[in-house]
Amino acid sequence: MAFTYFFRDKTTLDFIGEEIVPTLKAKRFINIWDAGCAMGPEPYSIAMMFREHMGAFVFRNVKIFATDIDNTNKFGEIIYKGLYPHDQVKRIDGGILQKYFSADDDKQNFKISDEIKHSVRFQKHDLLCLQPVRQGFSLIVCKNVLLHFTPEERIKVMRMFYEALDDNGFLALEQTQKMPDCFADCFESISSKNQIFRKRNGS
Repeated sequence: MAFTYFFRDKTTLDFIGEEIVPTLKAKRFINIWDAGCAMGPEPYSIAMMFREHMGAFVFRNVKIFATDIDNTNKFGEIIYKGLYPHDQVKRIDGGILQKYFSADDDKQNFKISDEIKHSVRFQKHDLLCLQPVRQGFSLIVCKNVLLHFTPEERIKVMRMFYEALDDNGFLALEQTQKMPDCFADCFESISSKNQIFRKRNGS
C-alpha cells in the first residue's frame, strides 16, 4: 500500500530502538529489509530510530533495503530524493525533524539528511516471487502487506523471511498480523505489546 507516514506504529519503532538496536551494535554489518516500503517514510523512520540509538560511526554499518512492488514506478525516485511535503512530516517529533530534515524557505517541503538518506536503498520487488533481495538480514520489517495475501501466500512469504534472516534475526510485523501457528518452532515472540519475533535457529 502506498499510504503511510513517518513514525507510524511508533510503539514498534521504540521497541526496536530500545531492545533490538543494542543487540546489533557489535555486528560488522547490519542489514535490514523493509518489505513494502511505499514512498519511504517507514524505512527512513527505521533509519532515524537506529541513528538515535547508536553513534555516527556505528550507524555507517546500517544498510536498509527498502522494497515495494511499486505499480506507479514513482517510489524509487521519491525515496532517492528524500523530499517530502509538510503534511507527511508534521507528525514527527520537533527535535527529530530539526535534526534530520532541512526545510525550504516557506517550510512546505522537507529534505531528509544525507546521512539518513544514504543508509536506504530502494529496489522494486514482488514478495510473491518468493526470492529475498539478499540473505543475512538482522531485521526484517513487513507492514500493511501480508493482509493482502491469501493464508497460503502468507506462509510462503514468512518462510522466505525466515530463510533470509541471520541466526537470531528479528522480524517485525503489522500489529494486526498474527504469527501463523505453523511457525511456532521457527519464531519466538519477544514482546507482549508488539508483533516482533526472534528467529529460532535450526528449525
